[in-house]
Amino acid sequence: MPLPTIIIEGLDMSQAGTVVKQQVNLGLAEPPMFKIIYLNDNATPMEFVIETLIGSFDYNEQTAVQITEDIHTTGSAVVAVLPYEIAEQKGIEVTVQARNNNYPLQIKLEPESV
Repeated sequence: MPLPTIIIEGLDMSQAGTVVKQQVNLGLAEPPMFKIIYLNDNATPMEFVIETLIGSFDYNEQTAVQITEDIHTTGSAVVAVLPYEIAEQKGIEVTVQARNNNYPLQIKLEPESV
């Protein structure tokens, strides 16, 4: 990440009434957002998918059930849109949880379209 740009303008220090103007440009930008997408399979139980949506994404049960039905019906669904680092961490956590339970649940990340 580049360092902030600082511009200082002023009069000669030997002159009375020195004026100093500072302009700070931190160059900060919003982090890129990524979609977390669950892919349907024939082995991962719907109950497990609901559990991960509630536990990892803080959905209530009714919303988690609806998203799970969407995944089952359409083959995939976006379950969240988060900054890349958080999306990656959530994807890893859910994948590890699935593998620990011997489920083949697949999760992919895609950049959110602007």
